[in-house]
Amino acid sequence: MSSPTPPGKFVIVNADDFGYSAGINRGIIAAHVRGIVTSTSVMVRWPAAAEAAAVGRDHPDLSLGLHVDLGEWAYRDGGWAPVHTVLSESDAASPAAVEAEVARQVDAFRALAGRDPTHLDSHQHAHRSEPLRSVLAAAGARLGVPVRHGDPRVRYCGDFYGQGRHGEPYPQGITAEHLAHALSTVAGGVTEFACHPGLGTDHGSAYADERGAEVDALCHPAVRAAADAAGVRFVSFRALGRTGIGGLRSSGLGRTHTLP
Repeated sequence: MSSPTPPGKFVIVNADDFGYSAGINRGIIAAHVRGIVTSTSVMVRWPAAAEAAAVGRDHPDLSLGLHVDLGEWAYRDGGWAPVHTVLSESDAASPAAVEAEVARQVDAFRALAGRDPTHLDSHQHAHRSEPLRSVLAAAGARLGVPVRHGDPRVRYCGDFYGQGRHGEPYPQGITAEHLAHALSTVAGGVTEFACHPGLGTDHGSAYADERGAEVDALCHPAVRAAADAAGVRFVSFRALGRTGIGGLRSSGLGRTHTLP
């Protein structure tokens, strides 16, 4: 039986795309050291993944999960077009092929980090669709870790994002004011806030200048002040797994995340 959700407001701030590039790595670490990021998800197939794992070891309070990567798509000429794909079209529809690729990425994470991931999610939410949805749910069950959108005890919030539905700029979505308001109005229980911080443009991602703006917002003192005033406690996926959701308050791991 799962642990009951504790009273209070617990927020996991998870940065996606760790390992995508050196600039994204720097931005995520800055948002952890100077800001409110508590967890991050590693893209193990990318050139900066080894650096991400090494830097992660230097910051033991930063929880490391796996950001399963089956490809990336961008909105162009009125439709979504692939930027890169990991599997062929036929393999992407094959549960066995997808399961094998997820297993490869889990093994790669273990080789880089020296341990299992604390949580699972996917690039551009690919696991909202089958067959990855079922494959990732099964992997999370085997590892005993939460899967984004798959654990009813952890609410997901993707409101902190600087682009609209079709990739159009939405700068008001990544201001400090917007983030402070979202945190001040968060419901009780455990909520994951996703973010995509980064520094520079060495990654070639369509989500580029927005990453630096996210770093600024995540590190802004007004954001922490709003969270403190609302009684929000920042926690990591590692703390969640170590104590169970019901143990966050009693363990003390739900205390406010403080600056070094």
